[in-house]
Amino acid sequence: MASVRRMKSCVLTVLLLEVLSGVVSSLYFHIGEAETKCFIEEIPDETTITANFWTQLRDNQRDEHLPAPPDLGISVVVKDPDDKLVLSQRYGSEGRFKFTSPKPGRYQICLQSSSSQRPLSAGGMLTVHLDIRVDERTKNYSEIAAKEHLSELQLRVRQLAEQVQQIQRQQDYQRFREKHFREVSHNTNMWIFWWPIVRSLYVAAIVTWCTKFW
Repeated sequence: MASVRRMKSCVLTVLLLEVLSGVVSSLYFHIGEAETKCFIEEIPDETTITANFWTQLRDNQRDEHLPAPPDLGISVVVKDPDDKLVLSQRYGSEGRFKFTSPKPGRYQICLQSSSSQRPLSAGGMLTVHLDIRVDERTKNYSEIAAKEHLSELQLRVRQLAEQVQQIQRQQDYQRFREKHFREVSHNTNMWIFWWPIVRSLYVAAIVTWCTKFW
């Protein structure tokens, strides 16, 4: 009975961690021809990001979506918190890109539509659908179980271990953000403390100089 209770507890823990971890975000946005749209994603270090996107032609005059032009291209550029290039690739009207974060922080992900041979009609826009998956959600555990001959319990335990690692990375990133916030707050407080003193010394020096030479 005790082993059954422990197994149930383990399964419940796995289910809870599946809800808390493995971030999946989906969004869509509109861009014009040769226009660039960027957004910021806060990512812990050593985290794999996989994104799928596809585009549609948005006709605002008719209020409908049409298939994207076959020669349409989407360029993807990803930069790390230090503005260093992580990924730069050109795709078609749909594609999939993947990268691993070398350090924690805010990553800039930019998508730009490349001009096609057939320009967009007046009032036409492109609708880009973007599905971002983080870390363990990018893995196909069914294929892993079949390849490594894992039982259902072994597969759950493996998922649990990887999800615990992801949670630890999230916690490390939160500590990193808190440390950065404390440093910024300390520097701001020091500036607030010293600025009146520096200003008073400056005024005293000006007054002394004026009274000495007048």
